[in-house]
Amino acid sequence: METPIIPLVTDEQQKLADETWRKSIPAQVFLNYFFAINYHIQEADDATGGLQHLPFFRAHQAELTEADLTAVTKLLHSCWSTEYALRSTAELGDEDYLRNALHWTFPQAYHTIMAGLQAFLFTAGVRNNNPSLIRREVGRLVVRNAYPRPISFYAAGAYGDFSIHRLPLAGYKAGLNIASKEIDAQAQIGQFLRTTRKMKAQITRLQVQANPNTALRSQKTGKVLDKWTASHWQQITWRLGYTTIFDLLGRLRISQTSREIERYIEAEIDFKLFHQSLLNIVSYLNGIHETYVAKAIGLERYQQLVDELPKHLRHSFVEQRLRTRVQPTITGEAPAPQMGIAA
Repeated sequence: METPIIPLVTDEQQKLADETWRKSIPAQVFLNYFFAINYHIQEADDATGGLQHLPFFRAHQAELTEADLTAVTKLLHSCWSTEYALRSTAELGDEDYLRNALHWTFPQAYHTIMAGLQAFLFTAGVRNNNPSLIRREVGRLVVRNAYPRPISFYAAGAYGDFSIHRLPLAGYKAGLNIASKEIDAQAQIGQFLRTTRKMKAQITRLQVQANPNTALRSQKTGKVLDKWTASHWQQITWRLGYTTIFDLLGRLRISQTSREIERYIEAEIDFKLFHQSLLNIVSYLNGIHETYVAKAIGLERYQQLVDELPKHLRHSFVEQRLRTRVQPTITGEAPAPQMGIAA
């Protein structure tokens, strides 16, 4: 009598595994995107972020009153306190904790970067907290080479005719695996830029068509158009601005009450890797904005600001970035070695 073959996995178990994987794909793709951005930053970065090579940075200066300095300091404190909270989650949590922490780590990553960005923009004369205006202004700065090469990429063009800039490998097909080569990273960032710009274009179309004063209409009937051609999309392209890394980070603002966040929490992905990728991107961008602010207010005044930080922020990542990134970029001198503070 022939011995029956007992499968290692039953049909029911296999179906369940397949379903888990299917549900995990959106979250895996989202992780891939942020891992790819971090990978690209690490691969394309130099020791101090590359700012010192940019004419825009070298020319950056500002005349600030004491009231202005107070406003900038408040924005930086908001930036640093939120980053502190984001870092604390990583220190306190295991995989399951980080999974459920997405409810607050996503918005924390977004808000810490936005507060640092606003501090920089304040020194550049942009003193407005309107998200649309901030997005438009920072898009222009990215295109004008105010940011180092690893994050100077952007998408432009009309719906159906997008172009990706400063990512030469972005045209390759993005895979479903974590990036292991620069071509993978750029392909995934390129896909992230295109899907984000596509969403923005579709939302903009809805907004334009919902307003009787802006809606595009049929020349024959005068009725609001339901179907659009390429020429109609081109008419709203100016409203989109440029799509940059800051638009990609805007995708983190997922409503805590939406089903979207639950999809990520229920997925089977590497949550520690996701959190570390986010944290690295946060640290990189915040360091750039801190360096701009320090150059605008003067290194001595910035040092004083850091020395007077609240207790929980003293001798922390803020001081570490000042020593290893901000000061060397401004002075051109290598940082003195020091142990014991997390970057």
